[in-house]
Amino acid sequence: MSERIGQKYTTNDQLFAIQQLQQTGYSIMPRPHVHTGFELYYLLQGERVYFINGKIFTAQKGDMVIVVPGDLHSTASSQVEHVERVLIQFDPRFIPQPERQVLELPPFLESTLLRVPLKEQDELENSLLYMLSECKEHQAFYESYIRQLLIGLLIRLHRIGSLADTSAESQHPMHQKVSEITAHIHTHFSEPITLEQLAGIFFISPSYLSRVFLKLTGFHLSEYIRIIRVREAQKLLRTTTAKIQQIAEHVGFEHISHFNKTFKKVSGCSPLQYRKQHVRS
Repeated sequence: MSERIGQKYTTNDQLFAIQQLQQTGYSIMPRPHVHTGFELYYLLQGERVYFINGKIFTAQKGDMVIVVPGDLHSTASSQVEHVERVLIQFDPRFIPQPERQVLELPPFLESTLLRVPLKEQDELENSLLYMLSECKEHQAFYESYIRQLLIGLLIRLHRIGSLADTSAESQHPMHQKVSEITAHIHTHFSEPITLEQLAGIFFISPSYLSRVFLKLTGFHLSEYIRIIRVREAQKLLRTTTAKIQQIAEHVGFEHISHFNKTFKKVSGCSPLQYRKQHVRS
């Protein structure tokens, strides 16, 4: 695999970052992850597979992938070897009011893939290249100019999203199958779930399911199940006063010790610490 990663540029307040990357050959993101801000992936060339919150999307040239804060996501190569993309990460606070209200409208309400019409692509790509250029050159008021360019980009994406079909999930049969499996996990996380059980339900051999799931999502199946259970526990810890033992049982853990150990591994703190932190915030 050959890779050319451009410098990652950030504004002085660290609320905005942009980077360009070119890549040839197979690659997968080292670990699926989440961010506190928004991410915008624009494909200049090639094709890329995105796994976001249990759904699989195949992005092609001219597609914008929008990842909202807190959504679990990863990327991997498709059958197309060469890919070039621009990645933007920004905190909502980088956008002043009232323009920030655009983030409360489609297509920014949930992570999705937005197919940018051909007639819109040149202007959109020029905006991205202007942002890169401004970050490189650091001319007077460059941060203000980047902010205005980003506002214009978000408004344009909102207008495109209000007319376009944003449910462009991958049509590849195995991609659809893995999306169905993750949907099953999201629905039945409180019940016992095993690789063999899922393989039987979806008529796939356990070994093949294990390999494909890891390739497309970046997760081992058992690991993904644990993370979904922990994320549901996090939500309950933030929004209810239920006892930790009750929450552990509700999200599918038979033993509180196993729950505490898994929760700390995923969250970086114990369930009690997590609750205290989010009550304070």
